[in-house]
Amino acid sequence: MNQDAEYCRYLVSGRVQGVFFRVSAAEHASSLGLSGRARNLANGQVEIVAYGDPDKLGLFGAWLHQGPPSARVDSVTAEVISEELAGELVPGRFLVG
Repeated sequence: MNQDAEYCRYLVSGRVQGVFFRVSAAEHASSLGLSGRARNLANGQVEIVAYGDPDKLGLFGAWLHQGPPSARVDSVTAEVISEELAGELVPGRFLVG
C-alpha cells in the first residue's frame, strides 16, 4: 500500500443508524478514492475505518460531521491507527457491513 497513506478510524454518534449513513459514507469515501469499511455498533454508533491519502481522509472526516440529509450527527471522533488495528481492507473498495 502507499507509503504516504494513512489508516483512520472514525466513530460517529447521533441518529446514524437506519438512515443510510453507512451507504452514503461508503459512496462518499469511494468518490474520494478511499478504501475501507463501515459498520453499525451495538451502542448506536457507526464505526468507519478508512485508508488513503491524508488530505482525502480530512475531507471525508469533514463530510462525516454532516452525513446524509436524513442523519443527525452529534459527534465524530477520529484517530489515526496502525495497519494491524485496521484489519484487512480491500484496496479500491469500501465495504458496508
